[in-house]
Amino acid sequence: MPEPGSKKYDRKRARLRKEAEDSGVPDQQANKAADKTLQKDPSMRSRGPRTARGLGPKGERPESLG
Repeated sequence: MPEPGSKKYDRKRARLRKEAEDSGVPDQQANKAADKTLQKDPSMRSRGPRTARGLGPKGERPESLG
């Protein structure tokens, strides 16, 4: 599953941007259109931290606040 910032995500974004430009959308709008399309796609969203370390300092993690 590609995530924002990954190479796969960037390639898909560039392809969507190029398609928008080819259909007559101005440069600025093509960027926004590609971003919106990818943000709507649930498979392109970030899955969050992959390790416990990614959740932050141990004393501030949700499971330790209870």
